[in-house]
Amino acid sequence: MIPMVDLKRQFNDIKEEIFTVITEVLESSQYILGPKVMELEKKIALYHGISEALGVASGTDALHLSVEALGIGEGDEVITTPFTFFATAEAIMYTGATPVFVDIEPDTMNIDPVEIEKKITKKTKAIIPVHIFGHPADMEKITRIARKHDLRIIEDCAQSFGAEIDGKKTGSFGDTGCFSFYPSKNLGAFGDGGMILLNDGSVAEAIRKLRNHGSKGQYRHESVGFNSRLDEIQAGVLLVKLRRIDQYNELRRKKASLYNQLLSGRVELPVERPGCRHVYHQYTIRSSGRDQIQKVLHDKGVSSVVYYPVPVHLQEAVAFLGYRKGDLPVAEEASEKVLSLPVYPELEEASIREIAEIINNA
Repeated sequence: MIPMVDLKRQFNDIKEEIFTVITEVLESSQYILGPKVMELEKKIALYHGISEALGVASGTDALHLSVEALGIGEGDEVITTPFTFFATAEAIMYTGATPVFVDIEPDTMNIDPVEIEKKITKKTKAIIPVHIFGHPADMEKITRIARKHDLRIIEDCAQSFGAEIDGKKTGSFGDTGCFSFYPSKNLGAFGDGGMILLNDGSVAEAIRKLRNHGSKGQYRHESVGFNSRLDEIQAGVLLVKLRRIDQYNELRRKKASLYNQLLSGRVELPVERPGCRHVYHQYTIRSSGRDQIQKVLHDKGVSSVVYYPVPVHLQEAVAFLGYRKGDLPVAEEASEKVLSLPVYPELEEASIREIAEIINNA
């Protein structure tokens, strides 16, 4: 059996360091927003060249608190992609704002800047681009549009830790950059966790209060906030893995390169645009024979996943927004063709060759 990701192998490689850092946390008796969280915040901010990084309870909360802190709410619109995990849209709707979906680029499957400009209205307050599968969205064009129309940018970097455009990391382009530390991410915790990157001190202060029940501390509450605090054990685990993140990402890129060599001409391969550094949170192919390929892989003991079988605009939960099949054809076609294959730093070359052979024969 070849799994989509093998977290046990990664754990075994760093087990002693993990046990050491967890023991340190347990002996400190500081479990929430303690020194490990502060150290992680500083190191991730430095890694991205950003002044502030704030640990929160999940990637979803990172998005939600960003929308809240930027003053977006009832009656406002936020433009985003339909080809993403549902949390991107949830974070907008939590505040009472309305997600406005626009189609994606045919090659990267990221939000299409040309389509963004078509949907801007007087109600539009922000854009949430998602760096899908680890390939950066076109932040140069998106930033230009946002400046022209005085819009905020909230980057959804859940799948793109370490990805770059011309040497600048995703999460450092927008008003905020939002990360998920879900266990299977490139930088994954041993549970949920998230982080928000930003340079605006006043917005950072607002998020600090929002993540802690609207309080600066001492049980004085200036607003109604949320319970969204990164805990010390997760921060400790992430500090151990952060030291290896560039190595992990480079290994993912090598696995992807081998897949590309072996699958070329048989299926549609993921692209990497000039100047971009893809970190392959997912290695995602496309094929009109997707379902048959997936069945054969399953029969041979190889895991694969469709991310995402139903684009967000066609999900039952947002039917009230009035979207219909055919409204966003590029995203809809992608959902019918995409298939993500196993990719993780510890994946062996022999396994990639086995997977490629199965697909080519299928």
